[in-house]
Amino acid sequence: MAPPALRLPRHSSGDDSKCRPALLLIAVSACAAIATYFALSPLFQPDQGAISSDSSDGRSARHLVAIREEKAACCRGIEHQELWGSVVQWGTSNKVNSSTACCQACKAAQCNSWVYCGDRVKCGPNFGECWLKNQEDPLSPDVQDSSKDVYWTSGLVYAKNVGLVQLETEYGAIRLQLLPDCAPLSVAFVIELLKLRHCAGCNIYRAETRGNSWDEEGNPTAKNLRGPPHAILQGTLEAEGLGFKELPREACPMIRRGMVGWIEGGPDFFISLANHDDWYPKHTVFANVLPDDLPLVEKLASLPTSKTIWSGIDVAVLKKPISLKLTRASVASS
Repeated sequence: MAPPALRLPRHSSGDDSKCRPALLLIAVSACAAIATYFALSPLFQPDQGAISSDSSDGRSARHLVAIREEKAACCRGIEHQELWGSVVQWGTSNKVNSSTACCQACKAAQCNSWVYCGDRVKCGPNFGECWLKNQEDPLSPDVQDSSKDVYWTSGLVYAKNVGLVQLETEYGAIRLQLLPDCAPLSVAFVIELLKLRHCAGCNIYRAETRGNSWDEEGNPTAKNLRGPPHAILQGTLEAEGLGFKELPREACPMIRRGMVGWIEGGPDFFISLANHDDWYPKHTVFANVLPDDLPLVEKLASLPTSKTIWSGIDVAVLKKPISLKLTRASVASS
């Protein structure tokens, strides 16, 4: 079975000659119902192609919503988890009304973790406490407890160039800035993957350039960006020895060049080489490629491929998949 691919818009074949007369009316009615549902539901906008055949007003509305969400800083945490660490500010003297407010307080104090008690009944006198802490190792947080009985919510905050990992390939390393405040559960999975000290089975198997549809900054140069090519690298982070459980949807911003996100709930992922407005709001983004490493991503996208079709989608599969190893990184890494 082919790995999941980012889907393209579906087009009607226009051939009704094979339909049985007795089923024609049912088929037409079903098609009309499906078309209406897809038109009304923002979750079924085409994943591929930066400009769809929708009206310009519809595109503008979705774009404005996405811009508002991007401007609002992410502040997500993991429920039923308590992080320890050195205390920056005691929760007993720092009470707030939401986990988001606690996260924002952590960012303002330049700490790298926070713990909030938001269940009025279970927390009792601890309700509203917001503990600001620092993890000695942000990529190996001190988790005191993580179970359904825990009534705390905890989160990590990585400053710029903190919490860097890299995908090592035979061609060089792609450094990623993880985004735990936007996709905490996704980042928690990556942290678990780091502990394996290997990533057997992890690889990049699909590579498609920007072609003539996007410029070097990822901006569209054509009015109808249906592809192929689709300006992505696609691979998997399903490593041997680490069970994978499908991840829930987290922050799904407007996809921009250099973003790294999941396809559906993972473990298949993509690295975008262009700005894909029409992929919004479908994909959890959990990391960004450091700008200095985008030329390497472009190089990998230009490696030899074979054309094939997955579920009606034209894709380019690498003739030789690129094996990956996930390790820690630094700004100085290359």
